[in-house]
Amino acid sequence: MQYKPLGRTGLLVSELCFGTMTFGGQGELWSKIGALGQSEAEDLIRTALDSGINFIDTADVYSEGRSEEITGQALKSLGVPRDEVVIATKVFGRTARGPNGGGASRKHILSGVEASLRRLGTDHIDLYQIHGTDPVTPVEETVEALDTLVRRGDVRYVGVSNWPAWRVAKAQGIAERRGFARLASLQAYYTIAGRDLEREVVPMLASEGVGLMVWSPLAGGLLSGKYDGEGASADGRRANFDFPPVDRGRLPAVLAALRTVADRQGVTVARIALAWLLHQPAVTSVIVGAKRPDQLVDNIAATELRLSPEDLELLGKESALPSEYPGWMIERQSGIRSA
Repeated sequence: MQYKPLGRTGLLVSELCFGTMTFGGQGELWSKIGALGQSEAEDLIRTALDSGINFIDTADVYSEGRSEEITGQALKSLGVPRDEVVIATKVFGRTARGPNGGGASRKHILSGVEASLRRLGTDHIDLYQIHGTDPVTPVEETVEALDTLVRRGDVRYVGVSNWPAWRVAKAQGIAERRGFARLASLQAYYTIAGRDLEREVVPMLASEGVGLMVWSPLAGGLLSGKYDGEGASADGRRANFDFPPVDRGRLPAVLAALRTVADRQGVTVARIALAWLLHQPAVTSVIVGAKRPDQLVDNIAATELRLSPEDLELLGKESALPSEYPGWMIERQSGIRSA
């Protein structure tokens, strides 16, 4: 297991992050994703920690808060010293009735962190993330509220999830101008079957010194090896929760390339999909979740896999994004000022 700085900070996080979205199963949506109880969750967290993973991600909306409760109790039951684990959670989704029961306002953020601290059973959160884009709240209010939490000692670092590149860049500019805590990370969807992030977000991450945490690296199970390009396996997550969206027209070629490399390496398709992400320079940590220990063990094994230049060339070619403006014009004109 390798460890990388989270963005432009001194916080070292494992290249795999353990995701807890399968914990709890409370609520109509979350029951479709997973319904692991306390003992099952503790087995998975023990497996993750024993492998060298020091990074755990959850959210206040996962199983209506139950995921945070299970995660906090698991760390206590396992006797994990607080300073040896990096706990990340998120705020934004609706957790109360009324117009202010969700979003990225100062009101919701400050009440949200208090509830998360209580459910996790800890006195601080290492990484507190805004879970989505709020079209109502000014970015400056959100950034200032996050800075308040850092100054109070409730959280150590702050980040966002599912934000467009321009909004992250704006937030960083506000933080630097006002002396607020900078965003350390962006949590975003990125897979070999969905490389849209590379158009605008990846260049922004390098420019602004923001780390990338990848969610749904197996595209909601499409890259698990159960999917053949025509229909999902009946026991796969896609059978109950068809998300995130994937370009099905381009998917067969990507799956074929993954299987070719998997056969060449003698490993699973899922392991190749994860290894491809771990080879991408923009990626800080890949979030992996599981319902069974054997799934998690296979995912963890991706950290030991080294793809050859031939492997990477094949995978890159079959999954490449179609050319799009202004990218093709920038590429055409870039030679004018090349060093």
